[in-house]
Amino acid sequence: MHQPSLFQSFFLGGFECSTHRRGDGRRLDLLAATGHDRWAAHDYATLQQHGIRSARDGLRWHLIERAPGRYDWSSFLPMLRTAQEQGTQVIWDLCHYGWPDDIDVWRPEFVERFARFAAAAARLVREETGATAYYSPINEISYWAWAGGDQGHFNPMGMGRGAELKVQLVRASIAAIEAIRAVDPAARFVQVDPAIHVCASSDRPGPQREAENYRQVQFEAWDMLCGKAWPGLGGKPEYLDIVGVNYYSDNQWYHGGCTIPVGHADYRPFQGILAELHQRYGRPLLIAETGAEGDARGQWLRYVAEQVGLAMQRNVPIEGICLYPILDYPGWDDERHCPTGLLGFADAEGRREVHAGLADELRLQRTRFGLLEPQSHAAPVI
Repeated sequence: MHQPSLFQSFFLGGFECSTHRRGDGRRLDLLAATGHDRWAAHDYATLQQHGIRSARDGLRWHLIERAPGRYDWSSFLPMLRTAQEQGTQVIWDLCHYGWPDDIDVWRPEFVERFARFAAAAARLVREETGATAYYSPINEISYWAWAGGDQGHFNPMGMGRGAELKVQLVRASIAAIEAIRAVDPAARFVQVDPAIHVCASSDRPGPQREAENYRQVQFEAWDMLCGKAWPGLGGKPEYLDIVGVNYYSDNQWYHGGCTIPVGHADYRPFQGILAELHQRYGRPLLIAETGAEGDARGQWLRYVAEQVGLAMQRNVPIEGICLYPILDYPGWDDERHCPTGLLGFADAEGRREVHAGLADELRLQRTRFGLLEPQSHAAPVI
């Protein structure tokens, strides 16, 4: 059975850090909306009480680089130092759907500016911590290309330009990795995208072929990064360091139709999806996002953890499961209360209500994976 070794805890907490602009032009800032930017110390400490000593968190590029080449780290340094002080290991998202307003994402300058920003951030992290750093350069290239490049759901509000945006984001990710490695050769990288399964609603060859073609699209960004596809982009195997797998209950559907529910005859077990990814890329995997709303939170974690355990028994190298988002948050479009987290909204002193059902299931799964270790502050690894 595969033995995880990359992160300080097998279960991680993911802080929603989206900073994109909606179709109405409003920029979101989920670190501020959830209060995590203000209460990071409380949040990291609370997660450690639940055995979570590793996390996904984010930088807000649009706040840091308000003018070209001039970096104001005041929105990031307190979080970085708090994580360091408390011994919380963080995978830092460098671009979670948002960028400074003066940049045109479609132009070559986007790639160049992002690489310089990534190098500056890595230099700061190295100087502050001196430890192995983990980064997610561009969050969900495939989903962003679809939502922002094909469907116009959020920035850059493109329609029918998904392939173009995907290529641009791959270029930016590669440039950022090279820039970071120039200042920190030991840095590690998680390339995060959704894992999906798509079926035909009939057994006719045409619909089956269309469904499979759509399913194969999920691999395009990863293939570009590692050089399997579009080699002219400069992809290399080392750019696909750790494969970050985002997986939710609605990640399987009939092509052009409805979601396939867990337990249905057409539902593909998650362990099979993970085995396919490992066979295709031969890289360590991280369940980078998974979660559910309301009372389904604990039950969904149980399903994912059981499937991960089965995959690990087949020596699929899964390094951890990140509960995402770890905090309740206001919905992107309507600001409704999305009850997804282990922790709720913060009160005036930063305290958050714990969701008992998810906490109980997390405790059970940590026991199942043999991970109920004594509470301690491990050596900081940021």
